[in-house]
Amino acid sequence: MSAPEASARAGVRHVYCLCAEWCGACREWRARFDALAAAHPRWRFHWIDVDAHEDVLDVLDIQTFPVLLIAQDGAPLFCGPVQPQQPAVERLLQSLREPVAGLDPAAHRLLDLLQMP
Repeated sequence: MSAPEASARAGVRHVYCLCAEWCGACREWRARFDALAAAHPRWRFHWIDVDAHEDVLDVLDIQTFPVLLIAQDGAPLFCGPVQPQQPAVERLLQSLREPVAGLDPAAHRLLDLLQMP
């Protein structure tokens, strides 16, 4: 990767939403998640259906949906379940500057898995 490409990627925040198509709350959350993505065009939002990507279930023990993994510069900042409410998630996104204390160690493995081509 060239220096300009690397600097263009620096600071890009990735927001991964782990959901299941069979989950009613996830299906309802999808439109609000897409609205968040539209409101933050400089960030990258990813919808991950855990049934289509079962390998994530081998890394993270998901008890409830949706689960967000938020990362920046290759480091997870947050990983955990969230209430599917756009204002609450918006506040979370705006408040994150450093990794949340007590971040699940599996967050790093999950991020590596999701960033693989």
